[in-house]
Amino acid sequence: MIDKSTASLTEALSQIKDGSTIMIGGFGTAGQPAELIDGLIALGIKDLVIVNNNAGNGDYGLAKLLKAGAVRKIICSFPRQSDSWVFDELYRAGKIELELVPQGNLACRIQAAGMGLGPIYTPTGFGTLLAEGKPTMNYEGKDYVLEHPIKADFALIKAHQGDRWGNLVYRKSARNFGPIMAMAADVTIAQVSEVVELGALDPEHIITAGIFVQHVVQVTPAQ
Repeated sequence: MIDKSTASLTEALSQIKDGSTIMIGGFGTAGQPAELIDGLIALGIKDLVIVNNNAGNGDYGLAKLLKAGAVRKIICSFPRQSDSWVFDELYRAGKIELELVPQGNLACRIQAAGMGLGPIYTPTGFGTLLAEGKPTMNYEGKDYVLEHPIKADFALIKAHQGDRWGNLVYRKSARNFGPIMAMAADVTIAQVSEVVELGALDPEHIITAGIFVQHVVQVTPAQ
């Protein structure tokens, strides 16, 4: 019997080791798997490469992970919002590496990995500092720059509901990067508000199929 539901955060996260590359879902705090991040901090894992749209908000979630000194490098598109003081301090002190990726390119590079594609050409970033040293091409009169897929050892994502097969549905804007990150990681761990019985999810509402998910953990904000 296939059962991907896991009883505890620690059990699901225990396979993550120092130096892992981890995709973390969320657009700011929307859809950010804060409880999984807290569990990661509790395990004391270090030297991580994190892929996320942002670089943390306030002292919450991803920012807490940065503050704990667990992250060596972050790959993101928007590192400097008004409440990114944790990242700002670390970056100015030379304690964290940043790879800045335009948001569309970030999504496309993650999608490329999830779809099993090789490098892709995109017009975004051509002629800027972000394209320095990268191959370029002209196709039908338009200039493009080559970008490599972004793949991860693990993806930590948040969904609204899941079943024991790993099928997931999301709640409104919390969906964001979760579906494509689940496809681009070797192991996907999803925190959900509720694990439901097989057949309870409307097939038309399932966004992430269970084939892309290895662990489903039911959590509450108080956990």
